Amino acid sequence: MRYRGLGLAGIGIAALAWGACDTDDLVRVNEDPNNPTTAPSAPVFTYATRVSMQRWFGSNPMNMRGPVLTVQQLAQNQYPDEDQYLRLDGTVTDASFINGYTADLKNFQAVVDAGKAVDEPLIWGPAQVMRSLVFAHMTDVWGDVPYSQALKGDAEEAIILPAYDPQEEIYAGLFNDLEEAATAMAAGGTQDLGNADPIYGGDGDKWRRFANSLRARYAMRLSNVDATTARAELNAAVSDPGGLIESNADNAQINWPGDGVYDNPWSVNNKSRDDHRLSKTLADQLVPFDDPRLGVFAQPTQCFLDPVAGCPPSPPEYAGLVNGLEANDAATFAKVTSRPGAIFYSTPDFCVDCESLDGASFPNFIMTYAEVSFILAEAAERTWITGNAAALYEQGIRASMEQWGVTDGAAIDAYLAQPAIAYQGGTAGLRQIALQKWIALYTDGVEAWSEWRRTCVPETIKPGPAAIINTVPRRYQYSIREHSVNFANVEAAIARQGPDEFTTRVYWDTAPEAAPTYPGAGCGVR
Repeated sequence: MRYRGLGLAGIGIAALAWGACDTDDLVRVNEDPNNPTTAPSAPVFTYATRVSMQRWFGSNPMNMRGPVLTVQQLAQNQYPDEDQYLRLDGTVTDASFINGYTADLKNFQAVVDAGKAVDEPLIWGPAQVMRSLVFAHMTDVWGDVPYSQALKGDAEEAIILPAYDPQEEIYAGLFNDLEEAATAMAAGGTQDLGNADPIYGGDGDKWRRFANSLRARYAMRLSNVDATTARAELNAAVSDPGGLIESNADNAQINWPGDGVYDNPWSVNNKSRDDHRLSKTLADQLVPFDDPRLGVFAQPTQCFLDPVAGCPPSPPEYAGLVNGLEANDAATFAKVTSRPGAIFYSTPDFCVDCESLDGASFPNFIMTYAEVSFILAEAAERTWITGNAAALYEQGIRASMEQWGVTDGAAIDAYLAQPAIAYQGGTAGLRQIALQKWIALYTDGVEAWSEWRRTCVPETIKPGPAAIINTVPRRYQYSIREHSVNFANVEAAIARQGPDEFTTRVYWDTAPEAAPTYPGAGCGVR
């Protein structure tokens, strides 16, 4: 089975590579056999990938109870505290911040160190790419975070209280790390991660494409604050001999075993909870245009499928829920708004009239051909690269349809032929690209939220009626534990970046008016 390594869930350690046995009995007396300090790189990579994907794509403050709500792909129909921004402060996101380092990054760093020690690029290269992905998520959520001094608590000169790096410097480091990994993996090696790699199965060529595609993603992120660097890094990624993700077969995704132990995180949440509905903001971009992805992203409403007392005379087939309602109001609309699609369910409890229940094994999409196509479409429209923006835009839509399992070619053609969907070019075209990227990023909350902050597309994202502030969060608050134990470095970051509040903008979000798609100061304001 491809992902046997997922069973080694208990490994969360810093040093790798089994050494020769120590025959000194006096030394062995002090060794705890139940808590090893070394392990092979492969299962540690598997473990780090699993826990990081569960964090950034799961039912927690970094996805279903955070960015997916903030960027209004889903809404909460009961217990809407996160939808009102009530439960997104530093006490709630504390574990995500801390464990992002101690579980995700620390283990990827361990694989990098071990792989470099034996000069095996196909061991350390993928780990460095994943480390870059997680660091990018961390800085995109919080802004300035520990980077250059992070992950050194067990170094010879240990750093227990790391400084927070400016986001601008973190991004420079990400570009260097991704370039280094892509270049090194081009040379190949004698070992790779094989079946312990739940993304590409050890395929170095696909890891190079993923590394270059991430570099292009983060280059475009800087477009409003440093267009010169953004353009240079994007062109470097495009021109790398390894290429970019070039089809859905290259998508960076984790295919969950679906064995009841290692399942798609949304399906795990949906086994026992019925907290989410499709957001009205997203539904309003799908329903009026007969978007073929609608029936994949969402279920028909309960009243439409099974009218009962209390249902309206003509219940809608698909409908979204307004974000940030009071709890009683949100619950009132539960039966006439759409749950997430059947592809995210593995039991029938909250999946009405579902023919199959394969949600446990549905993949998480980390980066896709569709997203790369939209990045290139924007770059072409800006004349940063040579290319046909209209063709790349359509390529992105078709790739997204295929990715989500839409096979009706006639329906896709009809969708693309609509005046509102057909590519218009210029600033209008950039808005279309941004909107379609936001739709295609469904389930990838941090990335969709980051793109919305960069483009303000769609403009309809506003705080809900019961939201505790009048502005959509531009970042989340720092860990409450970091405020306590790493006080001086947190305070230095706040002094540089701004107050530790939802409304403080991270570096790449400090010049929103530079975005061609910027609608004005009302962006994200209720």
